[in-house]
Amino acid sequence: MNDEHSHMACESISHHAQQSFSAIADYQTEPSVLYRPALSVDGNQWCALYGEDLQSGVAGFGDTPALAMIDFNKNWNIPLRNSPSGIALAAKNAA
Repeated sequence: MNDEHSHMACESISHHAQQSFSAIADYQTEPSVLYRPALSVDGNQWCALYGEDLQSGVAGFGDTPALAMIDFNKNWNIPLRNSPSGIALAAKNAA
């Protein structure tokens, strides 16, 4: 391997390492990582719940714990239905 190939290999390794660090950093900011919802089985699905109950907390459901956490992360960013943002979202979806 000559110097040019060595340099290209180092650049490639560095690029992949930076991508890996970025992916890890992104993962560490997911709501399911930050808030660690409780996992339980609810009927035939897993439930990830942050809060006292479904009415006052945030939940996600899925066939696996991972899918429940993904659904939880999605639901974390959904506004309450009767909030100004929730009403605007409902109107947008109805149109």
